[in-house]
Amino acid sequence: MALRLRKVRYEKKGHIAFVTIDNAKHENCLEEQVDHDLWGVWRDFRDDPKLYVAILTGAGTKSFCAGSDLRYYVETISKRSPERNRRRAHEGPNLGGITKGIDVWKPIIAAVNGYCLAGGMELAMACDIRIAADHATFGVVNRRWNVGAESGLTQRLPHIVGLGVALDLLITGRWFDAREAYRIHFVNRVVRRARLMAECTKLAEQICEYPQSSLRTDKEACIRGLGLTLEEGLRLENTLWNTNLALPDTLNGPRAFIEKRRFVPTQEV
Repeated sequence: MALRLRKVRYEKKGHIAFVTIDNAKHENCLEEQVDHDLWGVWRDFRDDPKLYVAILTGAGTKSFCAGSDLRYYVETISKRSPERNRRRAHEGPNLGGITKGIDVWKPIIAAVNGYCLAGGMELAMACDIRIAADHATFGVVNRRWNVGAESGLTQRLPHIVGLGVALDLLITGRWFDAREAYRIHFVNRVVRRARLMAECTKLAEQICEYPQSSLRTDKEACIRGLGLTLEEGLRLENTLWNTNLALPDTLNGPRAFIEKRRFVPTQEV
């Protein structure tokens, strides 16, 4: 069944899904309709066996995502019942879907094409690889209006940039540019604005050439392993890998290495 999307563009090209927050008039903020559209998109991407990698970006060249739209924030929050808040806290999904409540073990690349603020940072951190245009700007700017984190700023940020830097950014709410984002490892690379989508697409195509089963279990083990003891993490990693052992490509890959030939994956998983 086709998705009915109003604030998100969703294009499938080969094995790659291009997901664009289409709310440029309001800095691609995560208003309620954007969230609902993204929830549907991420479920479709997760469940479509022909899709291997997603690229998430924002419409236009000014903003990736400037966080929650505070124009609607007070009205939306004031209408929620305590029961709904409790369900949302424990069940999700939260901002943008992939921040909490929808587990996607396929790779997701964030193409950060401008402002990446507050909830936008949370959305970018829920992606696996972040590539920023050289004009991108970042900041936990919600600090100024007493809006707390709920979708990963306090939990993912320390794992990505380290506790000291995370606390600096969380407490001061200061702005920082793409060069600093790269220096503190918030983004994986910085490219010229005009090359952003081309570079992200090139990387996605490279990932699509790999066998997908082991890639996905390795991503899942890495994410689910956060906070576990080493013994627990090793057990998780081993259990996930063993779920792949019955797949044909689990042996076809090593056979190709032994026979000194190029390995072409056969399965859609």
